[in-house]
Amino acid sequence: MRYALASVIFLYVATACGSDNDADVLGIGAECIAIDECDEETNQECLADFKGGYCGIKDCLDNSDCPDSSACVAHDDGSNYCFRTCLDKAECNANRSDDQESNCSSNVTFVEERDDNLKACVPPSS
Repeated sequence: MRYALASVIFLYVATACGSDNDADVLGIGAECIAIDECDEETNQECLADFKGGYCGIKDCLDNSDCPDSSACVAHDDGSNYCFRTCLDKAECNANRSDDQESNCSSNVTFVEERDDNLKACVPPSS
């Protein structure tokens, strides 16, 4: 009983003290196979055009179409996507497996000009 209570308390604290990054809560940039693995409240879908899938939004027009901690990026495939924003690669891969890692890239075209030095988590192409 004592150990069971300690386990419950640990799980509660671990959950409450989790990441404070909105992207981790929202799942933007997470690896996925199906749409139900992505946050439907923010209209994310599983973008299967990318290796490992990518929770995001396709065909954004500007950053207002994107969840917090993401931005609208003009991808080299001709479409715009809401990609997670980042400062380093580790931020991109909290919810991705090692063989499906995204890169934190400054070599992207943001639809709206940014002055915050953030980069975008670009998933590997299929």
